[in-house]
Amino acid sequence: MNEPVWRSLGLMLLVLGVFLAVAGLLLVFAGKIPFLGKLPGDIHLRGKNWSFYFPITTCILLSLFLTLVFWLLRLLGGK
Repeated sequence: MNEPVWRSLGLMLLVLGVFLAVAGLLLVFAGKIPFLGKLPGDIHLRGKNWSFYFPITTCILLSLFLTLVFWLLRLLGGK
């Protein structure tokens, strides 16, 4: 049960690398998803010299999606 330190460090770096690659792909292709950030409930206020935008509905949907993904990973991982 006592793993060498480099094995757990290597696994952690591998998971971090996959996470960063997926995050990078999402950032590249996020602009091509037409409804992302323009859902009903997203707050966008404009003034004469200022603008405020908070995509609350998009954040809630993203949170639900990530919760489902991590729940499935935990379920399939068996731990």
